[in-house]
Amino acid sequence: MTRNFGFFAASHAVNKGRTEGDNACHHSFITLNPVENKFVLPAILHEHPGPDSPPSSQPRTVRPQTVRPQTLRRAIFLVPAGVALLAGLDAALILLGVGAPVVTNRLPEVHGMLMVFGFVGTLVSLERAVALRRRLGFLAPALLGIGGLLLLAPAPLYVAKLVQLAGALAFVAIYIPLWRRQRDDAVLIQAFGAVLAVCALMLWLGGVEVAVLMPWLAGFVILTIGGERLELARLAMGARAGRDFLALSAILVVAIAASLLWPLVGYPLLGVALLFLVIWLAIHDVARLTIRSTGLPRFAAGCMLAGYFWLAVAATTWLIGGAALDGPRYDTILHAVFLGFTISMIMAHASVILPAVLRQPLPYHPYMLVPAILLHLSLVVRVWLGDAFALRTAWQIGGVLNITALLLFVLVAAWSALRAKNTARGRTASSVRNSG
Repeated sequence: MTRNFGFFAASHAVNKGRTEGDNACHHSFITLNPVENKFVLPAILHEHPGPDSPPSSQPRTVRPQTVRPQTLRRAIFLVPAGVALLAGLDAALILLGVGAPVVTNRLPEVHGMLMVFGFVGTLVSLERAVALRRRLGFLAPALLGIGGLLLLAPAPLYVAKLVQLAGALAFVAIYIPLWRRQRDDAVLIQAFGAVLAVCALMLWLGGVEVAVLMPWLAGFVILTIGGERLELARLAMGARAGRDFLALSAILVVAIAASLLWPLVGYPLLGVALLFLVIWLAIHDVARLTIRSTGLPRFAAGCMLAGYFWLAVAATTWLIGGAALDGPRYDTILHAVFLGFTISMIMAHASVILPAVLRQPLPYHPYMLVPAILLHLSLVVRVWLGDAFALRTAWQIGGVLNITALLLFVLVAAWSALRAKNTARGRTASSVRNSG
């Protein structure tokens, strides 16, 4: 008997609550058929095939000429996200105590908020706005991006905090029509994450230190990405997956609140809740099957499983040691969650999500393995040698390599996208010549 396992399910456009005329973009859908205990990849369906994709026997649909202006409009939202990323990495160099291109007094202070909301928040809210397909939805990435830029400006810090808070509120508002459209547990889980973002920014506006906000910031990215995984891989996770993961997410939210109100018991409870959640994800996620495949499925699966490992490291650190507001344990949790998990998940989904948002292909290339492997090896150096053994030089080397891995992935992704675009132009020109 043959079974099919979905890797990236077409998520935004195939739900019962989809509105009439909604042309929400599809993600790739990959099925794996077990044959003699081996998994083979019969088809990878991309909206925009990569340069190595075989020619299709079906007639291709010619897209309207409005795609390019739409792509440019959406790409504008990535500009402040890119600035926030570069500024955040510059701040990381300052915090590491090594040479940084730009040095200001504010950069180290806003490093975390630049990366979490200016970069990651802008990206995920843009993806959700595209899924919503309403102009007001783009208010969230616009405000989060502008708020990130204001963190770098000489304007009073509270102005940037207010703008980012407005962006987070707009992000929550996106999920209201999405929930009405889909009535889906995955949407509700992601909405929980957005609410945690609002709470974190309200507390920051009220004067709470960023270190104390760590559980709230972690909850934001974990539930947002976890909800996306549930949405994209639902077919492989089973019928009860949504209900079970929603219950685990609710427990995590309660534990996050407890970490602020009763730190002595709240942080170990947070560790337990997060550990159960990541174990559930690791067991139910189709990545444990697609790791046996090749190409993009295997690359994405490796990134996801590595991300779950680092999330388990953070959970165990909270469980055993309780609150961590500074020092090596704080550094371990911070970078296990936001580099080991979050950035690894972005790498895993870049070839699927980015084309859906920008309507431009980003084919997987084996070169993407280099920054992904470097990211996790550098985290081992930073966390296991630098933090655990208090070796400052190892901590600095690991940190610099973390930054190198991020920048290298951006460069490889840009090269892959440009290569695909040039290949597509060449095919178009060849078709025109042949038809003439």
